[in-house]
Amino acid sequence: MRLRNVKGARELLAKSSYVVAEPEIYRGNWKRVFGNENPIHMEIGMGKGKFLLELAALHPEINYIGVEMYASVLIRAVQKLEGIPEIPNIRFLNFPAEHLEAFFAPEEVEKIYLNFSDPWPKARHAKRRLTSPVFLKKYEKVLKQEGVLEFKTDNRDLFEYSLDSIKESSWGLLEYTFDLHGDKAMSQGNVMTEYEQKFSGQGQAICKLAAVR
Repeated sequence: MRLRNVKGARELLAKSSYVVAEPEIYRGNWKRVFGNENPIHMEIGMGKGKFLLELAALHPEINYIGVEMYASVLIRAVQKLEGIPEIPNIRFLNFPAEHLEAFFAPEEVEKIYLNFSDPWPKARHAKRRLTSPVFLKKYEKVLKQEGVLEFKTDNRDLFEYSLDSIKESSWGLLEYTFDLHGDKAMSQGNVMTEYEQKFSGQGQAICKLAAVR
C-alpha cells in the first residue's frame, strides 16, 4: 500500500516536544530526557501511536519510546497528543530501527514491542524483517540481560518465520500463540493496535510471541 505523504510533516515533528531530534546525544543517559531512572520500553514501527499512548497512560512508572521511520505516519501520533494533558513518560524517534545502537547504550532498554511489522514477503528481503537474525542481534545490543521482545502480527507466514528465527538464535522463546484473542492467558491485559482492531474485527487470528534475551 502506497504511503500517503503529509505535507510539512517533518517540520511539524521538529516543533514537537515529544519528538527527540538528536537521540544520539542521550545515548546511555535517557534519564536526562525523562527526568527519572524508570525502565525504558520501546515500540519499533509504532505507526499512529494508539498502542504506545495507551500503555504510557496505563503505566506512568515506565518510560516509553516509539520509533517510526515515516514522518507522515509519526505525525498522526503527535497530533493525538494535541489538546490533552501532557504525557511525560513518552517520546518519539523519527529514524529507522537500523540506528538503535547509535541511540541506546548496552542494556539501556528493558522491553521491545514489534506490532504488525512489514512482512517483506520476498525471500531476498528477509534481512529487512524486524524479527530477522540481523535485527535480533541489534536488539541484543540495547536490551538488558533477560530483557523481553514481544511480537504481534496477523501474518501467519511472518509469524512462523519469526518463531524459527528466534529458535535458531541465542534467544529463549517464552510463549507463543496463533490465536491471541482466543488465548485467555496471553490475552490478559492485551492492548490493541489500530491494525489489531481492524484485522481481529474482520475475523482474522492474531499471532503473538514473547522471547527473552
